[in-house]
Amino acid sequence: MDSHQVITRPLHTEKSVRDMNENNTYHFEVHPDATKGQIRHAIEELFPGRTVVDVRTLWVKGKARRVRWNVGRTRKWKKAMVKLRPGDSIDIGY
Repeated sequence: MDSHQVITRPLHTEKSVRDMNENNTYHFEVHPDATKGQIRHAIEELFPGRTVVDVRTLWVKGKARRVRWNVGRTRKWKKAMVKLRPGDSIDIGY
């Protein structure tokens, strides 16, 4: 799997910005089949000179949504929290 396929997009939430500033941890949406090793390799390849210390992954469950009488669910997706070596940073636009 290509590095651009592994990392889908960076996440911009209040919690992700706080983790970025306090813990040097960045949040990404990743491919559902991506492993921690693939995520580590993709980050180090897409952002040269950065060293990944830790990768944590989790599944975000889809929420129930209702449109008039129809009930459905949003999609579930995989989230990765990547901790970088102290002193390293990633400029992802915020």
